Amino acid sequence: MTIRSDPGEPAADPVPSRSPLLRLAWHRARTVRARLVPGSVRARATFAACSVVAVALTGASLALLGLLHTDLRATAEQGAREQAEAVARLAADGQLTRLLPLTHGTDFVQVVDASGRVLATSQNIAGRPALAPRAAPGPGPAAWDLRPLGVELHQQVTTVVATAPDGQVVVHAGVSLRAADAAESTTAFTLVLGCPLLLLTVAFVTWRVTGRALRPVEAIRAQVAAIGEQALHHRVPIPRGNDEIVRLATTMNAMLDRLDVAGRRQRQFIADASHELRSPIAVLRTQLEVALAHPDPEVRTDLLEGALEDTDRLQSLAADLLLLARLDAGAVERPTRPVDLAEIVRGTVLSLGNEPHRVTLDLQEEVLVLGNRQWLVRLATNLVVNAQRHARHTITVRVYADADPRTSVLEVHNDGPAIRPSDRHRIFERFTRLDDARSRDHGGTGLGLPIALDIAQHHGGTVAVVDSPRGATFQARFPAGGHAV
Repeated sequence: MTIRSDPGEPAADPVPSRSPLLRLAWHRARTVRARLVPGSVRARATFAACSVVAVALTGASLALLGLLHTDLRATAEQGAREQAEAVARLAADGQLTRLLPLTHGTDFVQVVDASGRVLATSQNIAGRPALAPRAAPGPGPAAWDLRPLGVELHQQVTTVVATAPDGQVVVHAGVSLRAADAAESTTAFTLVLGCPLLLLTVAFVTWRVTGRALRPVEAIRAQVAAIGEQALHHRVPIPRGNDEIVRLATTMNAMLDRLDVAGRRQRQFIADASHELRSPIAVLRTQLEVALAHPDPEVRTDLLEGALEDTDRLQSLAADLLLLARLDAGAVERPTRPVDLAEIVRGTVLSLGNEPHRVTLDLQEEVLVLGNRQWLVRLATNLVVNAQRHARHTITVRVYADADPRTSVLEVHNDGPAIRPSDRHRIFERFTRLDDARSRDHGGTGLGLPIALDIAQHHGGTVAVVDSPRGATFQARFPAGGHAV
C-alpha cells in the first residue's frame, strides 16, 4: 500500500493513491462527517446530552416493554394454571361434570382423555372438538390450533396432566391476552410519543443552560479580541459567582495586568534607551566630523580621545541593556549553589580600589547565599560604584547575617547627600538620575541600580534605600544559603 503525504497537509491520507474511487469516497465521507459533527461547544454539549438521553431512553423503553410483556403473560398464565389445577383436582377425585364453571379471567376449560375424547368442557366451547396442537408446533404454550374452538386466537393456554380413576386426563385452560396486548400497545404508543418530547425538552434545556453558562465566555472572548496593543488597560468582565468561568476571567485580567505592565515598561525602556543613545551618538558623530575636518593633529588627537571615551560609554550602555534584556526574559538560570557573600564583596572592593574615596569593609565571614557568583559580583560592583559617585569622603560596606528572618545582608553606605523618601523608589527605575547633570559628567547611565535590583530579585531578594543618620544607605537582602561548596 502506498500512502502519499504532502508537507502542507496535517496528516497522511490513509486511502491508496492508486484507487481514485476510494479516495473520492473517503473524502466525501470526511466531508459529511465534518458537516454532521457540531462545531460549537454549545452544539456539541447539546448533541452529547441528547445522544446519551436517547440511548438511555431507548434502553429503558425496551426494558420496560420487555418487563411488561413478561409480567402480563406471567399473570395470565398464573390465572389459567389456577383454573387448570382446580379442574385437575376434581378429575383426580372423580368429581368431573360435563360442564365446568369458569373462574374470573379464564376464557375456556377443556378436559381430554388419553384417546383424545372430550370428557368435560366449559359452557362456551361445549360440543367443540378436542384442542389439538398446530401442524408445526412452535415453542411456548400458545402453539395450539384454537380455530376449532371458536375462541380468540391470541390466548395463553396452560396444560395440566392429572390422574383420574379411569386413567390420565389432560386439562387445558385458556386466558385471553387481549388486555395484555392493549396494555403493551398503550405503553408502546406512550413511549413513542413521550420519548421524542422528552428528548426535545432535554435538547432545549441543554441548549439554553449551555448558552447561559457560555455567555460570559463569549463576553470574555469578545473583550479580549477587542483589546489591541494600545488598549491593554482594558479588562474582561468578571461574572458573579465562584465557578471556573470566574476563575478564568480573573486569570485573564491578571495576565492582562502583566502584559500592560510589561508593555508600558517596554515602551518606556525603548524611549529611554533611544534618548540615552541619541546624545552620545550625536556627540561622537560631531567629534569625528570635526576631527576629520580639523587640520591641527593635536586637536584631532584630543577629539579622537574624546570619541573613544564616548565609544566606551556606548559599549557600557549596550552591555547594560543586553543584561537587562536577559534578566527580563528570564534567560539567567535560577541559582542553586551557596556562595560566600563576604568573599564576593571583598574581591569586588579590592578590584575597584579606593579611588576616588576610601572604602571601609565590615565583613562577617561565612555569610552564605544561594546565588550566581558572576551576577552577585555585578550587584556589589554597581552598589559600590554608585556610592563612589555620590560620596563626599568615605564609604562603608557591611556584610552580615540577620537571624530574624534568616537573611544575608549587604549594606553600602556613603556620606554623600541623603535620598528623600519620595525618591527612594524612583531611583531604581531605569535611566533615572536624581542629579542628571552630575551623573552624566561621571559617566553614569542610570542603569546601575535597576540592574542591581533585578539581580537581587532574581536571587529571591531585594534592594532598597534604608534610613541612616546621614548620607545614603543601600541594603540588599537575600535568603540565607546552605553550606559553602
